[in-house]
Order: sequence, then structure tokens, then C-alpha cells
Amino acid sequence: MNVHAAPPAAAYDPHYDPLVSSGPGRNRQYAPTYWIATAGTPPPDDGPIMNDTVADVAIIGSGYTGLACAIFLAREYGIKAVVLEANRVAWGCSTRNGGQAQNASGRLTRSQWIKRWGLDTARRMHAEITEGFETFEELVRASPVDCEPQRGGHLYIAHRRRNLDKIAAESKVLNELFGYATRVVSHDELRRDFVDEAEAVGAVHEPLGTGVHPARLAFGYLRMARDLGVRVHTASPVQRIERHDGAYLLRTPGGTVRAAAVGIATGAYTSLGLTPELGGRCMPILSNSLVTRPLTRAEIDATGFRTRQVITDTRTLRFYYRLLPDNRLQIGSRSAITGADAAHDRHLQLLIGGLHRKFPPLEGIEIDYSWWGWVDVSHDMMPRIFRPDAKQKLVYALGYGGNGVSYSAQAGRRMAQMLAGKTFKGQELPIFTSPLPTHPFAPFRRLGQRMLYHWYHLRDEAR
Repeated sequence: MNVHAAPPAAAYDPHYDPLVSSGPGRNRQYAPTYWIATAGTPPPDDGPIMNDTVADVAIIGSGYTGLACAIFLAREYGIKAVVLEANRVAWGCSTRNGGQAQNASGRLTRSQWIKRWGLDTARRMHAEITEGFETFEELVRASPVDCEPQRGGHLYIAHRRRNLDKIAAESKVLNELFGYATRVVSHDELRRDFVDEAEAVGAVHEPLGTGVHPARLAFGYLRMARDLGVRVHTASPVQRIERHDGAYLLRTPGGTVRAAAVGIATGAYTSLGLTPELGGRCMPILSNSLVTRPLTRAEIDATGFRTRQVITDTRTLRFYYRLLPDNRLQIGSRSAITGADAAHDRHLQLLIGGLHRKFPPLEGIEIDYSWWGWVDVSHDMMPRIFRPDAKQKLVYALGYGGNGVSYSAQAGRRMAQMLAGKTFKGQELPIFTSPLPTHPFAPFRRLGQRMLYHWYHLRDEAR
């Protein structure tokens, strides 16, 4: 049982939109994901804030980043944070994603890192991201909740010949300049040893990649945090942040939390006006996902699935997919532009169409689960773990661009180090020393997104 009684549960809102809605609500039900349906009963939390309280550190957001930050603060520095969540634990990105952990964060390739920052900085960025994957795996191994890890690497499948040439060139860069042992997989090898995908012309295999059950991963983080003395308060949306007498005052419906330091880990679900430091700095993008009924042995043979590795394709509006431990197929991609349109059936049908193109033997297969969620994309396609004012102890970690399942663990660790006043190797890297960039035409972002999606689709599907 929770320590405090929560307010009455509110219905899941399929039309929630971070750029329009005043906030994510309070104590809303989880999105109807396969992950929530199969995760079992969530571990206990500490219920809503019911009176004014004091904390050394307050963390806003109980997803992977916020909980990881709380774990590292407690485990490495003896700081028992208070985590504040508007709805339920890991209600946003952390229970709606595809469960794909890769050696990545943000949307840029290593070649783009070199072009932007030079080879030396790019190599140190690579070391940081790779260490982040190790941090993630350490938390998975330590978790008291089995998140069904599916290890073995990541398959980057080329859906057009020109895309295979491009990712093969990137594979060479990774091998020769970063010492990261990727390799090109021919069409015949792909079909023989991995999967018989109808669109594929070849692939690149990366050695680091793990599939997880997202909700169980989050629930494992929750148990680890609370076992370390962290308080995790659900149904406690932060309505505003104030500064008073050198401290932060976080106003919630049930009381005010007074904290010496604040970490913001709200992803794409950041409330409008939460803090001026984040105004216009992230672009929330919707991603759709579905899970089929379990495949039969004959269907697995017909689709040639011989791997449980995480898979993405080379579209800009990429598909991400894998065969789950119970033999269901999960696949996701981008979807609607606005929350108001998110529930329209055409977005689901586009995803089903992609499933059928890739795996014709599954045409007509029953879809047991379908959902969508918001992804936090920064305007320069790279995340930030940043302290906006050196004189104040407020840090945010945002902007993973759909690659946050693994790096969120490291981002939480880095945010904990910043909040604790510690230094760390790589602290001079640009993701730690520069803010999330603002968008010069923020009010018109959706119009630009609509135009870009049309262009990306034409380019992705051109022969």
C-alpha cells in the first residue's frame, strides 16, 4: 500500500499535447501499452505530497532519468532526493518507448559529430555514450525486477541500396576512427542468420544493443531508489518553481517542497511555463507503437526471425522493431503531428502498412496493443545535461531524440554529479557545457514539422 492515499484516478487522455495542454494532469492512468499490461503490479511509491516538506534535492519526473539520478545521489553521495511525479511512476516516455537500448543518444551520427566538433571531441563523446551504455547495463543487472533483457547488438537495416552504401561508410568510420567493431551484413547473411525482411537490402550490425521491457525496467529503478531511502511522490505535479532565500520552492497541489537543488527530468512531458530555462528548447514529437498477438512457429519461420536483437531501419522517419520474448512482434515509428489528431486510425494504419511491407506473411495478423507517446527532440538533435546558471543548483537532462533508453541512466548519473557539486571526466563536452538551443520560430514549429514529414516521406520511399 502507498504511504498516502492518492487523489481519485484520472482517465488516460489520448489527446494530451505538451505544446497545447497546461500540464500532463494529475494521477492519470497509464497509456494502454503492452508494457503496462504485462509488467505486473507496480512496486509501492510514497503517494502524493500531503504537506510542506524539505529536501536536499528535488527531482521533477519519475522516468528513467529522474529515478537514475535519485539512485546515484543516494548510492554515491548519500543524498536522499525527493522525486515528484505528476501522474504515476514512469508515466511518460519510460513506459511508452520501444525498449531499444543502443550505443547512441540524440539523432546525429559519429560522422556528424566530427563535422560539428572535430575528431578529438567526437572521440570523447563516443567514450561518454559508450560508458553510458555500460551504466545502463549495470543498472539492469542490479535491478530487483527482471526487465527481460534481449542482448546481442543492434541491426541497422538498409531499406534502399543507397542507404546501405551510406551506413556502410559510417561503419567504416566507426571501426577506423572510434574502434567500435561494427560490420556490414549482406542481404544473404541477413536473411540466413537474422531475419527475412522483405524491404531489406543489407544491414550494419553494432555489437552494443539490448532490448528491454520498458515498464519493468522503470519499476526496477523505482524499487532500487526507494530501497536507498529515496521518496517518490506520485500525483504531485509541480505547478511552479520559485526562488526564495537561496532555496527552491516547488509548489504542488498537496504542499510545497523546499529544496536546495532541483533536477528536471520531464522529457517531452515538460509542462508549459515550468521554468523559463526550458522555454522553446524541446520539440515534442509523437511516436506510435503496436504489438501483435504471439506469432506461431510457422509465422516465425515464414518471417525468418532468428534473432531477438533490436532493429531499426534507415528511414529518417524510422521504423524500430523486434521479436519479443513471448513471440509477439513490436514495431513503432513516427505518427501524428498534434495530440488532437493522435487517435486517428490513419496513423495506426500507416504503422500496420509498414509491418506488412516488411513482413508480408504477417498481413492481416491481429494487433493486440496500440499506443503513442511523446519524444523529446532537441533542435540540434543532441541531448543536454546542463546547469543554466553556475550560481544556482538547477540542472536539466533532456533531448534524447528517441535514443534515451540506455543513455538516460548515464544522464541521471551526470545530473546527480552536477547536483552534488562533483566533477567528472568529460565534463567539458558540449552536451554538458551548452544549453538546449532555442528554436527561432517556436510558434510555427508544427507547421515546419508537417512540411518536413512530407519531404522525409518522399525521400525515404524514393527508389
